[in-house]
Amino acid sequence: MKTGIIIPCYNEEKRLNAIAFLEFIKKEDNYHLCFVNDGSKDNTIDILKDIQSQAPQKVSVIDIKKNSGKAAAVKAGARYLHSRGDIKFIGFIDADLSTDFEDFDGLLKTLKTNKKLSFVFGSRAKNTSNNINKNGMRRVISKFINVLIVFILGLSIQDTQCGAKVFKAELVPVIFNKNFFSRWLFDVEMFIKMKKHYGKEKTVSKIYEQPLKRWVHIEDSKLGLKDSIKIPYQLLSIWFNYNILPFFQHSFSNQTNEPSVGIYSKTTSALIT
Repeated sequence: MKTGIIIPCYNEEKRLNAIAFLEFIKKEDNYHLCFVNDGSKDNTIDILKDIQSQAPQKVSVIDIKKNSGKAAAVKAGARYLHSRGDIKFIGFIDADLSTDFEDFDGLLKTLKTNKKLSFVFGSRAKNTSNNINKNGMRRVISKFINVLIVFILGLSIQDTQCGAKVFKAELVPVIFNKNFFSRWLFDVEMFIKMKKHYGKEKTVSKIYEQPLKRWVHIEDSKLGLKDSIKIPYQLLSIWFNYNILPFFQHSFSNQTNEPSVGIYSKTTSALIT
């Protein structure tokens, strides 16, 4: 059984290291790369198709025509890999390789060797290594946001937003059964969905936050400081949708004897090649 790696891509023409991905996949028989082009406006899709042409059995490309955000891209990749039947573990990393293959392989090794775990994710906060490179302003903002995230989750996780995660394929129906409310903070929603499905105690036993050996913030990130300022509001919106809205829907359903209706975004159309 193989491990599928999802690589969400949006306007990555200048940042995508095609050579690094090709060198990795050509020597690895137990991995399958799944690039998801999230409505890029540059020549990203051409680069992805070129990578696929050089390793067609080990690389898939999903082309989402309209930009829908990282959440939709990861969901599309996870559902596709799960449907293949030959993928036991699924993970995702950033297209700029801010987390490299060595660290991802470390996360996978932990997941494989500890049978109790279902989800292992990288952490920049738990590592004091000099190889973790993040500028000062981002560090301050990250700490503030993390306090809010811990409050919303009710779980002691120091870094939910690291772009390197791997989980058992059996979690796909639990985590990706419905669309996410947020385009970028879906990592928080992944843990919320697990907590609602398994309960807090069991979720804690299934997840593991592993320090990264290396992580470097790459300039020209898709999330700028202006987006970071909006994050507290978006987190409160997630909290409302998962904790308050269902209560009102349930109450309304009991009064009217009609099924409750969730609020979800339109399904993303994609072409898988």
